[in-house]
Amino acid sequence: MKICFFGSSLVSSYWNGAATYYRGMLKELASLGHDVTFFEPDAFQRQQHRDIADPPWAKVLVYPPTSDGWQRSLETAAQMADLLIKASGVGIFDEELENAVVEIPSRAVRVYWDVDAPATLDAMSQQPGHHLRKAIPCYDLVLTYGGGDPVVAAYRAAGARDCVPIYNALDTSTHFPAPASPRFSCDLGLLANRLPDREQRIDSFFLEVARAVPSRQFVLGGSGWDTRETPANVRRVGHVGTGDHNAFFCSSLATLNVNRESMARYGFSPPTRVFEAVGAGACLITDEWRGIDAFLEPGREVLVASSGTAVAEHLDSLTDERARTIAACARARILAHHTYRQRARQFNTLFAQRAARIEAAE
Repeated sequence: MKICFFGSSLVSSYWNGAATYYRGMLKELASLGHDVTFFEPDAFQRQQHRDIADPPWAKVLVYPPTSDGWQRSLETAAQMADLLIKASGVGIFDEELENAVVEIPSRAVRVYWDVDAPATLDAMSQQPGHHLRKAIPCYDLVLTYGGGDPVVAAYRAAGARDCVPIYNALDTSTHFPAPASPRFSCDLGLLANRLPDREQRIDSFFLEVARAVPSRQFVLGGSGWDTRETPANVRRVGHVGTGDHNAFFCSSLATLNVNRESMARYGFSPPTRVFEAVGAGACLITDEWRGIDAFLEPGREVLVASSGTAVAEHLDSLTDERARTIAACARARILAHHTYRQRARQFNTLFAQRAARIEAAE
């Protein structure tokens, strides 16, 4: 199957948390025999901050960040694709692309792949004139990388023909245990770009914890924090490329995950960082959200915190030995049940079943 995929970026993780999801999924789909072409705009300095070269398993077409750029790219994709995918959050001309994908003449199956479904659904519910209210019923299928039954029900209520979560997972070729680095050494590390709908939660679950326990050392990685005042025991290390992820996760006593507000509210939305950190062998502390036990067992494979106070309590009681035990149990669980190879097989099964239904109906 020829897959044409419009997303934020495959080759750069700069201000692009979905990069490792795209890479893990599309690499495994290519290994199953699919022909993948990824279309991405030359925007937000991502091409200047590449962290991988064009991969052998996908053709990457970078288009100018102009109206003519996206339109020419979509025309090319529509002519060649068996499956035409528009991901959410490209960051430029999203509305135009989301409308045009279902309007352009093509034999392709049209898929809307939402990598932040809770935020998208919130925007649709708050804006009666939101363009996706008309566009979503025209897509053949909606895929999401999280959200569980609440997201599926909300998308179907919005007119989606079908909605299927294909969750984040671990790419075992990129995230694995590695030597610690003095650059990232600390008691608690957090890797997260500064975003409006997550900053307040990071204040509560990370920065306030650092203020409360000044004897502990904290490291904050991610873009956008250079202008933010932080406690003296917090080291800001800026953007951490995927090549440094393993060292980041392996250099702290524990790694913290903080979900965006809408993801925590919907639940069943483990971000890529959960699988990356666990895959690298980190002991994970996460904020509390419904559905965490579908991926990791609280207390045994992950430490769950309902507040910053709970984060501090976990940190206070955590020994090196217990951290290693939790990390080992979690990694075994993820390797057994949550890799991108397994997600790609889910994708294949989904489309095989869809093709069979269509054939039976004809």
